Amino acid sequence: MRYNCKRIAVKIGSNVLTRPDGTLDITRMSALTDQIADLHKAGLEVIVVSSGAVASGRSELHIDRKLDSVSARQLFSAVGQAKLINRYYELFREHHIACGQVLTTKENFSTRQQYLTQKQCMEVMLENRVIPIVNENDTISVTELMFTDNDELSGLISAMMDVETLVILSNIDGIYNGTPGEPGSRVITEVRPGEELSQYIQSGRSSFGRGGMTTKSHIARKVADEGIEVIIANGKRENILPLLLREGSTEVCTRFIPSPTPISSIKRWIAHSEGFAKGRLHLNAGAVEAIHSQQATSILPIGVTRVEGDFERDDIVRIVDADGHTIGVGRVAFDSESARQLIGKQGARPLVHCDYLYLEQL
Repeated sequence: MRYNCKRIAVKIGSNVLTRPDGTLDITRMSALTDQIADLHKAGLEVIVVSSGAVASGRSELHIDRKLDSVSARQLFSAVGQAKLINRYYELFREHHIACGQVLTTKENFSTRQQYLTQKQCMEVMLENRVIPIVNENDTISVTELMFTDNDELSGLISAMMDVETLVILSNIDGIYNGTPGEPGSRVITEVRPGEELSQYIQSGRSSFGRGGMTTKSHIARKVADEGIEVIIANGKRENILPLLLREGSTEVCTRFIPSPTPISSIKRWIAHSEGFAKGRLHLNAGAVEAIHSQQATSILPIGVTRVEGDFERDDIVRIVDADGHTIGVGRVAFDSESARQLIGKQGARPLVHCDYLYLEQL
């Protein structure tokens, strides 16, 4: 079978790996491992972003006292992650394939150095034909430092590792134009850059995961805007991965068509760094119009009306329009005190150079 990509990321959601009673679905996990092994043997580089640790630990332990949500998550993930990675290890070993565990936190993406260190680790694994199994380290992540869910993590990993395709496996076939299961509802098979989907998205969360279709759609749109194809599909369908990835595939799913103009590696990092922003640069209408023009334009002090927050040079800041709406993020070239002194001045160096500026798609 011929495949249309060489490096992919596969995000496997909790609702794919978990039975209704909260226990790990070993049969489904085994089937997906078989599919990933086939792709690996066909020459594809596969990165797996796997949920299921907390659900796995919850089904293993029977606690007779009430735990707060953070303590419960830490306990269940500590036990469940060991169970999950051991299962992956045994399943891939049956195919004579090595896998390795990569546990990360949102904070590990906050600086360029930590970001590149993670990238280097995973590049070495792929070069040596080891499949990375990535998950959030829930044992040390607390609420304010947690990813929204593993959909967000899979988007960050895909951008970091320059994958061609991100496959997000859930327990439904994709994004529907109505309520799934109701008469007349059908899967939206293709989403092009700039196409609006908000009227179709259900806001509910999944049973065992933290996210829902709103998060999946948002992450898929952002990653596709960065030049990476994103597929949302049903991980419980038989042989779903090879069917999705083969040339000329017509398998039911929602495909986000990638932007024809991919962005640089450093802009991809910046694009996913809004959660680490230390301050805000407020722009006047003229500056907003200039940076949205076809020509690459930096943020100059003359276009800045206000500087919020305390930050150092090279920190991430939000870019805000005259109405207070965040329109992008960038890496700032001055500390906050220097930036305030430059407000409105002509002829000064850019506060944010265009090479380090990421704007949300209009």
